[in-house]
Amino acid sequence: MREVRTVLSVVGARPNFMKTAPVIAALRQRSNRFEHVLVHTGQHYDAAMSDVFLEELGVGAPDRLLNVGSGTHAVQTARVMERIEPVLQEVGPDLVLVPGDVNSTVAAALVAAKLDIPVGHIEAGLRSFDRTMPEELNRLVTDQLSALLFTHSPEAQANLVREGIAMERIHAVGNTMVDTLEAMRERINAVDASNGHGLEAGSYVIVTLHRPALVDGPLLATAVDALRKLASRTNVVFPIHPRTASAIRRLDLRIDAPGMRILEPLGYLEFLSLLTHAAAAVTDSGGIQEETTYLGIPCFTLRDNTERPITCELGTNVLLGLRPDRLVDVPDMIGDVRSRAARNLPGWDGYAAHRIVDVIESGVPDWREPPHDGRLRWTRSTTGRQRVDTVSDRVR
Repeated sequence: MREVRTVLSVVGARPNFMKTAPVIAALRQRSNRFEHVLVHTGQHYDAAMSDVFLEELGVGAPDRLLNVGSGTHAVQTARVMERIEPVLQEVGPDLVLVPGDVNSTVAAALVAAKLDIPVGHIEAGLRSFDRTMPEELNRLVTDQLSALLFTHSPEAQANLVREGIAMERIHAVGNTMVDTLEAMRERINAVDASNGHGLEAGSYVIVTLHRPALVDGPLLATAVDALRKLASRTNVVFPIHPRTASAIRRLDLRIDAPGMRILEPLGYLEFLSLLTHAAAAVTDSGGIQEETTYLGIPCFTLRDNTERPITCELGTNVLLGLRPDRLVDVPDMIGDVRSRAARNLPGWDGYAAHRIVDVIESGVPDWREPPHDGRLRWTRSTTGRQRVDTVSDRVR
């Protein structure tokens, strides 16, 4: 009888939930092979940014909640490390899954690696090549520590190979965020959020801003002024991230304007419903660049770079740079971007999570030293002793 292996997933911030939920569902479908444990670090501690996502995505309450809350990058990362270590020691998982690039991701990966627990990184290999971004540092470290690196686009695999990651650790599986979107599509359509907010489909631009480059410095005032000018040309729907709202209040900026709809943070269903029927999106978020590409919605990104260049190559995403003054021209650019929209990317098909679980079931290579015989192997047990189970078939 095949041994049941324990997989522990770590989530902490809003995007993590969409990336991890379909993997949890796929693991639960194979309950005769896997036991799953969900740890929520509480990096996003606001109910609107966390609880509603767990509820809407059908994941349920986490098995462990670490309540790390906000803080500087060092403080938040240290809290996750300190609080997750005893959990990993108690549970003794065979594999720790971490998604994305937030502080919870790198903290959990580092602690697991030091406890000799293999790590699987969902959405591995993304690079902005901008080391001033905390997320870029988190990606680099997490990938080096991971035994299994799950990529969703060709350039991600190329990045990892260039950085010396052994090929047997890299698996092109596709995009689990698309899995979530496809699984929830009927419920998203049923929400009809644009009508609920008194808006016609295609009559508005939806905006999300939260990254430090825009929110934590003088560019925020410029961005707010540019959004008010954009709202004079078209309806603007702006669900405000808590830290962005806090910065606006601190600087006493005027955000209200005719044509501007200021909303509290939205749940997944309502936000995706609004996004699906938007004329375009303005964002500094990585995930929204992907969702708009899949949906065929023009996206304008207020960043100098992106770790998702495939969205720009397909023509669905335009980098505006850190130039919020360019927002007033967005209505004039929408038509050209829409005409080039594409969504048929390999692995962006709703089945990425199942491919991830197929890989996990086949075995985990020793992340510390690539196996010389080319075979995959489980490298530890819940008792902490080494064991090797060779497998004949590898899932690529």
